Amino acid sequence: MNPDDYVHGYTEREMTRLNDQSRTLTDLLHHDTRYPPGSRVLEMGCGVGAQTVFLARNSPAAEITSVDISPDSVAAARAAAEREGITNVTFQVANIFDLPFAPGSFDHVFICFVLEHLPRPERALDIALGMLRPGGSLTVIEGDHGSTFFYPLNPLSQRAIDCLVELQSRSGVDALIGRRLFPLLTAAGLQEVRVSPRMVYVDPSRPELEEGFTRNTFAAMVEGVRDRVLACSMMTEAEFEEGIRGLRETTGTGTFDYTFFKGTGIKTEERT
Repeated sequence: MNPDDYVHGYTEREMTRLNDQSRTLTDLLHHDTRYPPGSRVLEMGCGVGAQTVFLARNSPAAEITSVDISPDSVAAARAAAEREGITNVTFQVANIFDLPFAPGSFDHVFICFVLEHLPRPERALDIALGMLRPGGSLTVIEGDHGSTFFYPLNPLSQRAIDCLVELQSRSGVDALIGRRLFPLLTAAGLQEVRVSPRMVYVDPSRPELEEGFTRNTFAAMVEGVRDRVLACSMMTEAEFEEGIRGLRETTGTGTFDYTFFKGTGIKTEERT
């Protein structure tokens, strides 16, 4: 994976968005991810450590190795762990397609919000399985931008979301990958595959989600591709701004929904 291919960029604003997202969604996505004491866990594509902190807290006696291709992201992740007093994680700059570990080095592999950005997610899963010992587990979490629906309806808001999906498609990656997790994991050779949808539903009775998810996570993510949308003449500036305004307008009186998908599977003894 080339860092330049990450459609959302590596800005300070994007780091803030990722951290807002993780704090808002930790119970929804991570409450059932826990590893036994002494487990060797590999996190492939840790980014700025937004998920790493919660992964480590849930499994304080596990030995976690978190890697990312971006040196700046790894530095930010390491700093975040230090601020939180996390001591059971080792951070390393590494390309997930060329990992510096021996096959079968880990009991568990964790991948969160990574496959969406890869032209070859199947290859990444194949490498993940190679890192696992027989009987080890793989956990994958991905979103699906096509699962978004909201009220009040605003065609330009939907168009702005569609532009994000299209930009990722033009880069050879899949913003709708959440719905593909089950076939991807089974095709990789995993057994006991289970995929569960994790829906975020937001209305004014949940102000923490209005702020943390609708505004600071999702609308901010779409707004982050503004320059690319305008450069590709996919929308006019006025249209795009209206689309973002419409997404934000769902807070206060409206509703917003989005679905993540969490998949798990086991590497069998037979796989080599």
